[in-house]
Amino acid sequence: MTANVPRPDQRPANPLFSSGPCAKRPGWSPAALEDALLGRSHRSTPGKAKLKEVIDRSRAILGLPDDYRLAIVPASDTGAVEMALWSLLGARGVDMLAWESFGKGWVTDVAKQLKLEDVRVIEADYGLLPNLDAVDTDRDVVFTWNGTTSGVRVPDADWIADDRKGLTICDATSAAFAMDLPWPKLDVVTWSWQKVLGGEGAHGMLVLSPRAVERLESHSPAWPMPKIFRLTKGGKLIEGVFKGETINTPSMLCVEDAIDSLKWAEDIGGLRGLIDRSQQNLEIVEDWVARTNWIEFLPNDPASRSSTSICLMLSDKCPLEGDRRETAPKRMAGLLEKEGIALDINGYRDAPPGLRIWGGATVEPSNMAALMPWLDWAYAQILAE
Repeated sequence: MTANVPRPDQRPANPLFSSGPCAKRPGWSPAALEDALLGRSHRSTPGKAKLKEVIDRSRAILGLPDDYRLAIVPASDTGAVEMALWSLLGARGVDMLAWESFGKGWVTDVAKQLKLEDVRVIEADYGLLPNLDAVDTDRDVVFTWNGTTSGVRVPDADWIADDRKGLTICDATSAAFAMDLPWPKLDVVTWSWQKVLGGEGAHGMLVLSPRAVERLESHSPAWPMPKIFRLTKGGKLIEGVFKGETINTPSMLCVEDAIDSLKWAEDIGGLRGLIDRSQQNLEIVEDWVARTNWIEFLPNDPASRSSTSICLMLSDKCPLEGDRRETAPKRMAGLLEKEGIALDINGYRDAPPGLRIWGGATVEPSNMAALMPWLDWAYAQILAE
């Protein structure tokens, strides 16, 4: 690879490849928000109807079981996960799975904030999955379905027992709407609006199975429960939370945007259409990596390779060494941002040096294809420095 790599003629029509907040759906404009319920209470009849519409459309697209509950909760996916951890844990031992930054963050919450005594941490380095066979699902289990900062996802849920005694608590923020989630295996699932559907931040979604509801109504945590986390009153589930009666005040502008993205998802074929678009993006990158000797995927197993947060690193065949090698991905990302080709594709700050390219459904496969030659071009510029 030399600096003689020609400057590509075709540019991505949209340079937004950020892993969160992610690109808006194709064709989006502020006109999509004209029907937003502004200046009205979210507790008014039309306000609750808008919130319930987000819940109903989401559960229909995802195919949630009829007896699973879904709520809009505060503080994005982080708020949803922490609500689950603070509300549900402590009744039995817990296995914490961590193979990237967010999973490690949940370990910190459980071990150092909640200070649970019976905690097993099952870890793996970036690019790998922990030993899933070591998980005991008679204990509670906390894990991410898709590691947003490592590009590693669990390939299936075969390791989760159907007759488990513990709860499975799954952070699915960059998996929901892009990957098949096996609902009977999952008791708690969370995500945020700003990932696969390209919505706005600060709002999370929380799914509870009947087993999770039973835990909520039978278990009282040993620690004080902030109001913003409370899902029960007098030992009974607060049902209104799952019908659009949010715990705190949501942005009705963001609610309208969520409705717009869900309608778009329905128009392109629902969950299957969303998954197919994301998979197309991954396949485009896979084809490029297969014919490019200086780059490789951070995940070493194709079965656990994410189709949304696509993480790459320099291969052993890249001749750069030392600091030049360490900083090359960041310099490539900076060069492509300056050119207006791709924004926010440098790897996550805690991850090994590399590139992280969002491949969720709101990214047009044609834009992903147009980006690949520019990665070659940017690498050639860095190599020639």
